[in-house]
Amino acid sequence: MKIVSKTLLFSTLLFSSIGHGIADDFDAVQSKLDTAMKASVRTEADTQRDYNRKPAETLNFFGLRDNMTVIELIPSGGWYTKLLAPVLADNGQLHVALGTEKIEKNLLNKEEFSKVSVIAQDAKLGKKPGARLYFLELSDLGVKNADIVFTFRNYHNFDFEGRMAMNRATFLALKPGGIYALVDHTQRHMEADTPENRRRFDPVTAIKEIQAAGFVFEDSSDLHYRADDELRYEVGRKSVTGNSDRWTLKFRKPE
Repeated sequence: MKIVSKTLLFSTLLFSSIGHGIADDFDAVQSKLDTAMKASVRTEADTQRDYNRKPAETLNFFGLRDNMTVIELIPSGGWYTKLLAPVLADNGQLHVALGTEKIEKNLLNKEEFSKVSVIAQDAKLGKKPGARLYFLELSDLGVKNADIVFTFRNYHNFDFEGRMAMNRATFLALKPGGIYALVDHTQRHMEADTPENRRRFDPVTAIKEIQAAGFVFEDSSDLHYRADDELRYEVGRKSVTGNSDRWTLKFRKPE
């Protein structure tokens, strides 16, 4: 009986120690993120999105650490870039790729973002005449052994060939065990394309496509589930914007 008690005590202590260690891993990110979220480079429009984008919880779910090599795809205006760059500045590396024109002009020219590198500059991204979705011609991202590739609310923007090119290039850029992290607006499963769902994407289709590129589906999160989004309307509508239901999917490149 004493042996059992000692074993149980040891197991409890070990579990507590491991759990504490895991929590501590994100502590450095959280501390730097707290500072970054208060930085003057962030606009009022940026900070107003904090409550629904939940950056700390989202980055923790995906497993971000401050010593990682990270790629952000299609950063647009740099909402996440403004948070990722300060977190990674001392111990890690942030690369941005595809649709970087806006942040190159308005953000990356600032001293505090000088360590961010722009990659895959030879990629071709655009819309063909009359097309609803973007095409993407991309062979690789020019980086190997990245820890995480992020893309936030962008998967829906590309046609099938473009999504496949992005998934393949991401697979090549990640190290074995690396994470492909995606968030996007939810479309009903198997719903036909309409003007109202044009910026939404079926998560089941996304999972199938990304698995077909060689990834293993690891986890999903309900962080961005919104019960009051009926999935009926365009995400830019006043009744939906800022409160769209979004899927949050985590994939891993096999070891």
